[in-house]
Amino acid sequence: MKKRQKMLVWAAAAYMAISMMVLILNSRKRKRKERLSISYGPIEERDRMRIEYLNNKIWKNDTNCVNMLRLGRAPFFRFCNLFRTRGLLVDTIHMCVEQQVAMFLNTVGHNLRNRLVGTNYDRSGETVSRYFHTVLHAIGELRDELIRRPSLETQSKIEGNPRWDPYFKDCVGAIDGTHVRASVTKDMEAAFRGRKSFPSQNVLVAVDFDLRFTYVLAGWEGTAHDALVLRDALERPNGLRVPQGKFYLVDGGYGAKRGFLPPFRGVRYHLNEWGNNPVQNEKELFNLRHSSLRVGVERGIGSLKRRFKVLDDATPFFPFATQVDIVVACCIIHNWVIEDGIDELIISEDEWAANPIPSTTSSGQAADHTYMVNFRQQVADDMWANRQQHYATNM
Repeated sequence: MKKRQKMLVWAAAAYMAISMMVLILNSRKRKRKERLSISYGPIEERDRMRIEYLNNKIWKNDTNCVNMLRLGRAPFFRFCNLFRTRGLLVDTIHMCVEQQVAMFLNTVGHNLRNRLVGTNYDRSGETVSRYFHTVLHAIGELRDELIRRPSLETQSKIEGNPRWDPYFKDCVGAIDGTHVRASVTKDMEAAFRGRKSFPSQNVLVAVDFDLRFTYVLAGWEGTAHDALVLRDALERPNGLRVPQGKFYLVDGGYGAKRGFLPPFRGVRYHLNEWGNNPVQNEKELFNLRHSSLRVGVERGIGSLKRRFKVLDDATPFFPFATQVDIVVACCIIHNWVIEDGIDELIISEDEWAANPIPSTTSSGQAADHTYMVNFRQQVADDMWANRQQHYATNM
């Protein structure tokens, strides 16, 4: 009898325990369902408001789009479509490709902090940072396609223009260095603090006469001499290459070497040095025409920094490796915009002549090469002889 009573007690206890477990599990399921239903409702409304912000504040017209993203609507949406069709960027449940690219462009265009971008686009700082690097990587994948080597044909700016044709018919572009603000650790600041009062990286670029970047090498310390950076560019496996029989225009800091043609030293060069005084000899005439043609690379760099304030506005807040990638990405985007023609952020020749940006290349001179020295003198002699003959004929 006692044994049976014990069994009944144990059975009742087991039943109560099982009942309590069932109640607890059902309660948790109900709470989970309640949480899910509560969490997804507001997100849908928030997504709608995010798209509404883009439509009303950014994509409303080209002026707003350029002011916010530094691109017009047509190149912006074509850019996004390129990423989508190539599979470089994908739409997510709460973030379309256009939003991802817009946040990136807003950041580099105005050098904004993640916190501010997150506030504007109603995103967390982690989300902004994650998609920034995703878009940066996607743009880098387009480097070989959009930063192409120059054409071997005589460039349209030169062909048929008596100031430069035939003297520069084999010129494929111009090369220059520019300093971009850098943020590095304290122990590295001395190496990066060159001619500027702030740390910078010395960036070498080659630009054709349509203002397209055809080569970019970023990451060198601000104290590095231009000639050293150029040598590194030439020695890299996939570095700068000068086509056979062609040459680039460079400034005196690179020296005269095969494939690179600088102006004469110690002779008036920059356009504002002449004023109303005419050229006096073949060297001044060569330097005048060299400067008027090479100004394209300076306009290209100036336009790049005008479009992307992250390159020149204030000390960047990204790791240095990311800073280097950003420079290349900005050049890629610049080339993408140029395909649609010149926009308001590209500095015109008249505007450049009126307000030139001071050169930021390193000081000093590199050794001259006999072949290019003789070539330069021959070009100068031909220019001068043709000029004198023209004036004699038309007197």
